[in-house]
Amino acid sequence: MSEAQAVANEPGIVRDLTAFQHNILVILSEEAMYGLAIKRQLEEYYGTEVNHGRLYPNLDNLVEMGLVEKSELDKRTNQYALTEEGHDAVLTRMDWVLSKFVTDDDRAESVRDLVDAQH
Repeated sequence: MSEAQAVANEPGIVRDLTAFQHNILVILSEEAMYGLAIKRQLEEYYGTEVNHGRLYPNLDNLVEMGLVEKSELDKRTNQYALTEEGHDAVLTRMDWVLSKFVTDDDRAESVRDLVDAQH
């Protein structure tokens, strides 16, 4: 196991990610993307410009933690993809949110409706 994988598996590491980092992981759970595509999706979500100086250090941190894999598309463009640990981090976060939100059958049904709408 690499040092990055060991860090990603430490208790609390995934819980300590910022909302911005969680949003990057969620975006990458759809498909691997290059940095500018991630930036555009974040800007669409936040409704404002996302600074390169904010995005790339966060991507590098996620790579160091073993949650995201970075590869070279060409000499100028890097591609980022979720690792298995990153996928698990997204599921862990969703499980925690649902455990707090789904407190009765009505709320469970509203979540089912959201899931069904995605198909």
